[in-house]
Amino acid sequence: MINVTIYKNHNNDIVGFETEGHAGYDDSGKDIICAAVSMLVINTVNSIEAFTDTDIEVKSNNDNDNARISAKVTGHQSGEAAVLLKSLELGLTQVAKGNPKYISITFKEV
Repeated sequence: MINVTIYKNHNNDIVGFETEGHAGYDDSGKDIICAAVSMLVINTVNSIEAFTDTDIEVKSNNDNDNARISAKVTGHQSGEAAVLLKSLELGLTQVAKGNPKYISITFKEV
């Protein structure tokens, strides 16, 4: 299962996220749930880095047992970055609604 944690501040702004695990929907390379989550996450990080002035710290580890990627806003968050992070939340939530056996999402206030 893919476990997603979305970190929000006291204003309910998304300030980071972490994804961990594999969906187990299908074999590696054929797993459409993993592919969907990976594309949402990678596109969000790349878009924040390319199109905003928001600093974001990204850490990743991809091994066969425990894939993980995390991102944390480190300082000012632009409006564009906020929208991109909300879009990530929306996309991941939609994937989870259709596939609750393969992805779970939790929210934590930081």
